[in-house]
Amino acid sequence: MGPLLPDPNHPALRSADEGSPFYIGANTNIQDSVVIHGLEQGRVSGDDGQAYSVWVGDNTCITHLALIHGPAYVGNNCFIGFRSTVFNAKVGHGCIVMMHVLIQDVEIPAGRYVPSGAVITTQQAADRLPEAKESDKAFSHHVVAVNQALRAGDRCADDVACLTQWQTSAHNNYAKGNGGSLSAEAMAQVRQQLRQGYRVGLEYADPRRFKAGSWQSAPALAATQEAEVLAQIEQFLAAHPGNYVRLLGINPRAKQRQFEQVIQMPE
Repeated sequence: MGPLLPDPNHPALRSADEGSPFYIGANTNIQDSVVIHGLEQGRVSGDDGQAYSVWVGDNTCITHLALIHGPAYVGNNCFIGFRSTVFNAKVGHGCIVMMHVLIQDVEIPAGRYVPSGAVITTQQAADRLPEAKESDKAFSHHVVAVNQALRAGDRCADDVACLTQWQTSAHNNYAKGNGGSLSAEAMAQVRQQLRQGYRVGLEYADPRRFKAGSWQSAPALAATQEAEVLAQIEQFLAAHPGNYVRLLGINPRAKQRQFEQVIQMPE
């Protein structure tokens, strides 16, 4: 997109008038209710060597309700999760920042993963962040693809032929992530639960029980390593193609479930 001046009327991009210019790179996805704000003082150096209040690189996704508060730099191929804040900071190329994160007064090295809820306000904490894994990147790509598909549906809403083609494509893409194999989003959620120290469980229901809200507990997952857990979940999905299946994150100390998400729906 290139250099931008603040535009308070943009549906996704909101800012004060004092900070400019902004740079938004090619193929970057800025979702609803994102705030990009610049101050009169403070600049970052863009990849072109020029000074910017906010620089957002190419092929990056800034998701719903995120705040990018200048001076700030977000590199290429990054993902900034829902309700996360980047203030007076630099996020290097290829970083995956999950939900409800605060990044302030630091530089995040390229290719790092920032877990949900993290508060990164010292350079020592930034340098300790783990490398982003391929499945983390797959999750971010999945979110972007869903958002782009929804936008495509909006754009052709008045064209019956276009809308029919979009609905068919969207259904096929959704089905690929269900019915025997885990979607990228579900894989990322499994990883997130394990990283938080939670146990992962499954529940299932046939269509009749699903309508009644009556779920059955699946056998406990014996595995604790990520790859083994994912393999066991996929085996269960393959064995129950006609059932709804939902993923659980369970806090073993409190003996309470902290997370629920349906990961398979029968065709």
